Amino acid sequence: MLETIKKLPATYGIYQYFDQRGKLLYVGKAKNLKNRVKSYWRFTPKLHPNPAQGARILKMLSEATRLEYLIVESEEDALILENSLIKQLRPKYNILLRDDKTYPYIYIDESQNFPRFELTRKVIKGKKIRYYGPFPAGGRALLDALYEIYPLVQKRSGLEGGQACLFHQIGKCLAPCEQKVTPEAYHRIIAEAKEAIHHREQIITKLQARMTQLATEERYEEAGKIRDQITAITSLKIRSGIDLANHNSIDVFAIVLGKAQGVIIRMFIREGKVISSSHTFFRQTAYFDRDEAYRQVLLDYYSAEIPSAPKEILVADSFESLEEVAKTLSKTLGTTLSLKHPLKGNKKKLTQLAENNAQELLKQKKSLTETIESDIEVLLELTRTPYRVEAFDNSHMMGAATVGAMVVWNHGTWDKSSYRRYELSSRDEVGQMTEMLERRIKNFDTSPPPDLWVLDGGQANLNLAETLLKTVGVNLPVIAIAKEKLNSKAHRAKGAAKDTLYTPQGILSLKTSDKKLQWIQRLRDESHRFAISYHQNKKRREDTQISLLQKKGIGKATVKRLLDYFGSFEKISEATHDEITAATNQHIAKILLG
Repeated sequence: MLETIKKLPATYGIYQYFDQRGKLLYVGKAKNLKNRVKSYWRFTPKLHPNPAQGARILKMLSEATRLEYLIVESEEDALILENSLIKQLRPKYNILLRDDKTYPYIYIDESQNFPRFELTRKVIKGKKIRYYGPFPAGGRALLDALYEIYPLVQKRSGLEGGQACLFHQIGKCLAPCEQKVTPEAYHRIIAEAKEAIHHREQIITKLQARMTQLATEERYEEAGKIRDQITAITSLKIRSGIDLANHNSIDVFAIVLGKAQGVIIRMFIREGKVISSSHTFFRQTAYFDRDEAYRQVLLDYYSAEIPSAPKEILVADSFESLEEVAKTLSKTLGTTLSLKHPLKGNKKKLTQLAENNAQELLKQKKSLTETIESDIEVLLELTRTPYRVEAFDNSHMMGAATVGAMVVWNHGTWDKSSYRRYELSSRDEVGQMTEMLERRIKNFDTSPPPDLWVLDGGQANLNLAETLLKTVGVNLPVIAIAKEKLNSKAHRAKGAAKDTLYTPQGILSLKTSDKKLQWIQRLRDESHRFAISYHQNKKRREDTQISLLQKKGIGKATVKRLLDYFGSFEKISEATHDEITAATNQHIAKILLG
């Protein structure tokens, strides 16, 4: 490592420290690689860590045996590459503050005669597109409320039929498709709805009246839906008595630490009003670095193209990289962006409001009991609490309808929007697991790795996953859980299966009453359920297709030969005459293609 340090260039770049097993320990950025890396060390009487470094860096340096570096062209490139590598490779001593979501916006295209409000997470092209948001939660409820209260075009296809539909009959649409309302009158209704998005108390008042009416008519299910809308819309807003005396749009970020956990809070101010907020908890450690945390939070949030970015961002703390982050975000968003740590005035009050809400969230969190994830962290000797976990399983029947499934556990609940199903072509179970994990790994750049993988299977699947992750340099802990066999059949009795855990540290056999084992079993069983449901649906479709082929005079043996050759019915249907002839013969090709 000493020779590498001596040869470092004095240029922008990224440096990476590895341990003796080749595991990535830390990723850092530098304006001057030579000076930055040398600052970690003392060179006499021999190479040793600089004692002025913090505890986290000293611990990392004590494990480091190899250094690698990458040269880049600018400070902004170094900042972006550093953040990307941290998210994808999960170095042991870097902070990882996950927030994989892009928040939705409500938008409307006012160039149309009879426009509609829609949800989007992407930029919509058009000269008269107006955005409202972002809405980390409650955006769908707010959109549904607009269509509940105002007589707007309810469906995208509503104008295409040229004839009034049921929505007009029940008073929820004015039937512009039959010219029963002019564009001018319709836009006046749109203006009212736009005003209500900013002054949501108007919407809530009208929803409450609607809920009362439905309850009076004993339409309790519909009234319950309105009640849920009111709850979701009410939760959007942080109460603020701060008068900005202008129509500024500002995003506010604060990171506040508790004893065991920290919280990131984001507040979104549009036209002078706090319209929504979001928060993310993370595990607090002795190795926390505020500069790295703010860099990651800001670069992650603004990394993707977002529909509407403010001109000003406020942070509750000053941090070392503030100016270079501001330059990088301006370049990313294609605008001149102001990033400030206010010291006084109303903007200081806004960051204080964010911190106060963060403190309140930590108090609420503190009152809860310790999570099962913390116990799993200790059991598996992990470096991070496994708040986000992905579990994998595959399913088939005699090689038919082979599928795989991934389910996601995120901060105490199932993240069903992140579930994934995989059609698999491999015939053996190891090949199927390989195919599934490789496809997930390829997606790490857009969907970063979780805190833990749980695989259905034994030592072979554990070894397989670790090998695949090592080839891409990702530090992601993996365990496998093998089902207990009773009379050669998997034993799945709730709370009574003596399943075995395979971990990098060795085999674990926990009592069937152990909550940690039951939690891992729950993850495995959910992935199994999701895989089985997909398998059954696919099997039904394949049985239908087999039946159709047999009606054409193609026997089971030939169907199997075609499937073995092409892998799926979809590929059979896309095959050419020559390809089918190669798999079977000209007679079968003629039957299939006519």
